[in-house]
Amino acid sequence: MTEFAPDAGFRKNRKLKDALLQHKALSKDGLSERLFSLLFSGLVYPQIWEDPDVDMEAMELQPHHRIVTIGSGGCNMLAYLSRHPSSIDVVDLNPHHVALNRLKLAAFRLLPVHADLVRFFATPKLSSNSAAFDRFIAPELDVSTAAYWNGRDLYGRRRITVFNRNIYETGLLGRFIGAAHLLARLHGVRLQRITEARTLREQRRFFEEEIAPIFDRPVVRWLLSRKSSLFGLGIPPQQYDELASLAGGGSITQVLKQRLEKLACHFPLQDNYFAWQAFARRYPDAGEGPLPTYLRPEHYPAIRANAGRVTVHHASFTELLAAEPAASRDRYVLLDAQDWMTDEQLNALWGEISRTARPGARVIFRTAAEKSIIEGRLSPALRAQWHYDEERSQALNVRDRSAIYGGFHIYGKAA
Repeated sequence: MTEFAPDAGFRKNRKLKDALLQHKALSKDGLSERLFSLLFSGLVYPQIWEDPDVDMEAMELQPHHRIVTIGSGGCNMLAYLSRHPSSIDVVDLNPHHVALNRLKLAAFRLLPVHADLVRFFATPKLSSNSAAFDRFIAPELDVSTAAYWNGRDLYGRRRITVFNRNIYETGLLGRFIGAAHLLARLHGVRLQRITEARTLREQRRFFEEEIAPIFDRPVVRWLLSRKSSLFGLGIPPQQYDELASLAGGGSITQVLKQRLEKLACHFPLQDNYFAWQAFARRYPDAGEGPLPTYLRPEHYPAIRANAGRVTVHHASFTELLAAEPAASRDRYVLLDAQDWMTDEQLNALWGEISRTARPGARVIFRTAAEKSIIEGRLSPALRAQWHYDEERSQALNVRDRSAIYGGFHIYGKAA
């Protein structure tokens, strides 16, 4: 149960529900979808799990570019501001993500110095964070966002006080990671000990000797054979099926083991803040490793100066674009949202992307499986308007430090 329980203003989120439900209510797939929809109605991602440095290299952002992106935890849209784009439209059907994105933007505009941002978003267990919100941020927030963060969670606490504790331990993903740590401890493994490794070789030794054997335990294999076991990762039933297809329709245990091996072993801990969140449940301290791209001091002036170029919408990607003029956008960031979509939804989305795309536009997205989700599913007329840069997509996928996706994909508007 998430600490970010919906209040009266957030309970009726029909847009999100409609996007997640595709099968009849009493069918096996329908029941699974409805359970996921219930869990997904609260905060899911306090941190986004797509590597923004890979995104920005793929997009080759320029100052004249107008971007549309899904919000999620908000980290990536802030990182994009370091490249001075003309505008960013952020869309999300989850109102908790909308409130988090708006809070992060306001913090960049209103907190006095960069160190305040690091304390607020990267330093847990500081009671002064809610006081900073009250003094600097709350008076300038829009009414709905202020009401959200001043509202109460299930325990009667103001929501903003989550930043006095550790927001990354909350939300659906935070609780899933916490459950994984508990499961590991029950098997005698303390996952945070990997942060003591000083070389890639030491990281790999810890993974092979401590983490990998957990996947062979019967209870773990049984748990991972259930679709609901991955709902905490924000993986809906459709994505579970994609992962199962990689395992030949069997258990996805081996697929998940390979993804975790990439996270643990392919990048030095000194370069990968995703691994710190997964294994230590925090960002690295000074000297241990990097902060997320949006919190690095060298990017602070640009992000602060450009924060006013972002508009956050409680809407779907297709819905937003349908109201925009033709040939009005340059870059589209879909995260992994297409993995959830029907063919009809995919074609409606790409119809609006194609209509609003300027010459030279690019679309980037990730998939649970390795192959691009749109191949063989878009209409020939839509597909013909886009070129797939497969070689570059594969090269950048290898460098994605979040390590949880099977594929990273880049499409460019055909001339």
